[in-house]
Amino acid sequence: MARYTGPKTKIARKFGEAIFGEDKSFEKKNYPPGQHGNNKRRGKKSEYAIQLMEKQKAKYTYGILERQFRNLFKKANSSKGVTGEVLLQLCESRLDNLVFRLGIASSRSAARQLVSHRHITVNDEICNISSRIIKIGEKIGVREKSKSISSIEESLSNNSSVYEWISWNIDRMEGIFVSLPEREQIPENIKEQLIVELYSK
Repeated sequence: MARYTGPKTKIARKFGEAIFGEDKSFEKKNYPPGQHGNNKRRGKKSEYAIQLMEKQKAKYTYGILERQFRNLFKKANSSKGVTGEVLLQLCESRLDNLVFRLGIASSRSAARQLVSHRHITVNDEICNISSRIIKIGEKIGVREKSKSISSIEESLSNNSSVYEWISWNIDRMEGIFVSLPEREQIPENIKEQLIVELYSK
């Protein structure tokens, strides 16, 4: 599967923020990569460049490929509501993102791996499609045989994040997608309006 597997710090430096989570290397070099990265006299970016950068940032943050992202935008654009907000809600509704939000995995890439290796269930049935859009009321859990995996246990013990749109039952190791998140509930620093403007050209 075509997925970015290169150095994550380099991508984080490109966008000027640690989009993949805590990163000590990024903290040391929080300027753009390349030999001119620390040069303060870089030219002003065009409107198109700013919009494209925002789209790339959203794609890398959620780990979504270009075609998948474009399809999500088309879906958001044809549905009711604010297109940008609906786009982010669709990204948040993906199975890999919800596994990460529930604390089952420490990152979205780790969540994708758990899903593809058949450790995750949706409505008590194994699901290995990380891009699956979860509907409100659906149940996401850890497969019975996988509940003792050390990486899952470690991730859950280190997880302190609480999101109002999902509920988690630690005893049963399963969560429920309660509702679509409002824009202010989504913690990602993404200017979704720029992405809408880019695709609307």
